[in-house]
Amino acid sequence: MRSRRLWANLFRVALSVTALVLLLREVGGADIVRVLEDADPGYLGSACLLFLLGIVIRVFRWQALLHGLGVTPPLKVLLKLYLVGNFFNTVLPSGFGGDVVRVVELAQQNRRSAAVGTVIVDRLTGILSLMALGLAVLPFTHGLAPWLVWMFVIVAVGGLLGGVLLLEGRLLRRMTARLPQALSLAGQGKLADIYAAVSGSGARAIWLALALSTVFNLVNIAIYWLCGLAVGIDVPPGFYFVFVPLLSLTLLVPISVGGLGARDWVAQPLFGSVGVPDAVAAAMTLSVYAVTLAVGLIGLAIYLAEGLTGLWKREANDEA
Repeated sequence: MRSRRLWANLFRVALSVTALVLLLREVGGADIVRVLEDADPGYLGSACLLFLLGIVIRVFRWQALLHGLGVTPPLKVLLKLYLVGNFFNTVLPSGFGGDVVRVVELAQQNRRSAAVGTVIVDRLTGILSLMALGLAVLPFTHGLAPWLVWMFVIVAVGGLLGGVLLLEGRLLRRMTARLPQALSLAGQGKLADIYAAVSGSGARAIWLALALSTVFNLVNIAIYWLCGLAVGIDVPPGFYFVFVPLLSLTLLVPISVGGLGARDWVAQPLFGSVGVPDAVAAAMTLSVYAVTLAVGLIGLAIYLAEGLTGLWKREANDEA
């Protein structure tokens, strides 16, 4: 099992490296570097500050979902886990490796099902809100290619319907009630226990999470917009309400390291449809990754500090 997981992770790393190499060769590595060298540090610094604000908002969202299940860990603990998780999301071979870290750490002191379920809903409410924002702004965004408009509508509507179905709970439980316990969302199995946490936070917690997700996604879209301005992209901000949801979905597909390569390739047709050169679009997405990694270093520092503290405590106990 471990060997299979190792090979899967190595494959994702190789895929990211291959995608980046192809990107640099096809788009022009020298052109991308020139754009990045001329990037405005003021815009990038502002994006970093907004990224930190976004983490704080997501911490309150996660807290609301946990409280809905009667789990009340201290806010500073959730903030620490989110910062550490953000670092691992950036460097692990998937877009949600940090979510696993959050689950493992929180499950040590709380119900594992609550940790897993709320992390899933935490992600899900963010995606639903992002898709809803895009659909709301789409009628006022002019100049997008028809193929892009239809693709976004299909993805967004399908995502919203699927998300609502997952959160509602009753229909999926009825549909899976006759399946074996290991696969059923009803009954007493492990999957059913996790799904109870997914759908059990309560309407009030879900609505609060969606409201916080809306605020966070406005911040997230602003981060992309600032990174775009940093590399010279001058398109109406409304376009980002369509582009960012599609770019964010690439982070959920576990085929790359923190979206490297995958997100950059997806950005080409999106921004190319409004006249942005490929090298500039690639520089923008790489700037977003750089901002994420820069803030992620805070999580790395916390992770290393706590690891050293634990080592010192174990050594002190052994000496005693």
